[in-house]
Amino acid sequence: MQQTKNNYDNVASQYDWLSKLVFYRSLENAQVSLLKYIPAGSQVLIVGGGTGWILERLAQLHHHGLSITYVEISGNMITLSRKRDVKENTVHFVNLPIEEFTPDHDYEVIITPFLFDNFAPERAQPVFWQLHTALKKSGLWLFADFYYDKEKSRWWHKLLLKTMYSFFRLLCNVEAKSLFNMATCFEAGKYEVLHQRFFYFGFIQSIAYRKPV
Repeated sequence: MQQTKNNYDNVASQYDWLSKLVFYRSLENAQVSLLKYIPAGSQVLIVGGGTGWILERLAQLHHHGLSITYVEISGNMITLSRKRDVKENTVHFVNLPIEEFTPDHDYEVIITPFLFDNFAPERAQPVFWQLHTALKKSGLWLFADFYYDKEKSRWWHKLLLKTMYSFFRLLCNVEAKSLFNMATCFEAGKYEVLHQRFFYFGFIQSIAYRKPV
């Protein structure tokens, strides 16, 4: 039986440990730096949240009032996420590929932590527009992902990317072979950049976007 694309079931229990082994806390810090933009009482969509540690960090900022939809393709990641202390926030877990998820309402905040690096360009763009439609006007899109610019990035960034893709293609059937420049999608959607910060020697980027009215 062929493994589902971009499914991290095989590494769920080791994922956080592996990420810290390679990147220390850079993946975590990139996401945490964005959470301050989330208004109290928001309806939040998190896509590809992994083991769910981000739910606890959200609960530290907002003990109650958040209504969170947590879409994750990996059943093992969902199992780990359900064990998190979310305080008095409401979390609805959805174990589906994002392409198969149909929201029943729009969201004020969308968080995509290291989601789009998994997709080939021809699939990344439709997923972007699918989420764009689910975000309210003036809503916030909190985006964290890897960054590579062949003109500006360090020489070892390319080697590390190639190694990562080989590893996760083998274990998780990740479809992408290189990073797609998601900035082109946000520019097409006329999003405003509220915050941009780089981590891990410029290899990781963290951006808070605002959707136009």
